[in-house]
Amino acid sequence: MTVYTSAGLKVYIGGVLKQKSTDFVLTDFTTPPQTWVEIKEVEAAGSAGDTSEAVNFTALGDKRTRTQKGPRSAGSMEIVCGIDAADPGQLAAIAAEKSISDFAFKLVLNDAPAGGTPSERYFIGKVMSQSEQYDRASSIMKLNISLGINSNIVRVAAED
Repeated sequence: MTVYTSAGLKVYIGGVLKQKSTDFVLTDFTTPPQTWVEIKEVEAAGSAGDTSEAVNFTALGDKRTRTQKGPRSAGSMEIVCGIDAADPGQLAAIAAEKSISDFAFKLVLNDAPAGGTPSERYFIGKVMSQSEQYDRASSIMKLNISLGINSNIVRVAAED
């Protein structure tokens, strides 16, 4: 088993992609092809993945609360960037925050085997917020982008 650092991870924003009632698959992001724009100067990319909502029921007769799995949510992803006012990816994310639409997102991990291709993650989401963070005199000014993930995460494995 080999593990990798997050260093080298790349985040991309695509175009508007509509919700559907079933899980997304890779072809939803490739047919027709998306135009991907890298969001650059990413310092942190947060986390993404499904969590089931707890649905509880307590039977009076046995005094035991039972937990069932309810709807799934991939949650929010918090992306932190160094502000680059000329970066097309940051500008696209800022513009997407003004939209009510879901956008396609792609992560490219830094886990390619020698001579191979890295793994990728695809999902749709809304840019829920974009805010600038200024902090101290010795700090880099940051752009914080919050994504509300509205689909399953499509995983594409790294290949030799």
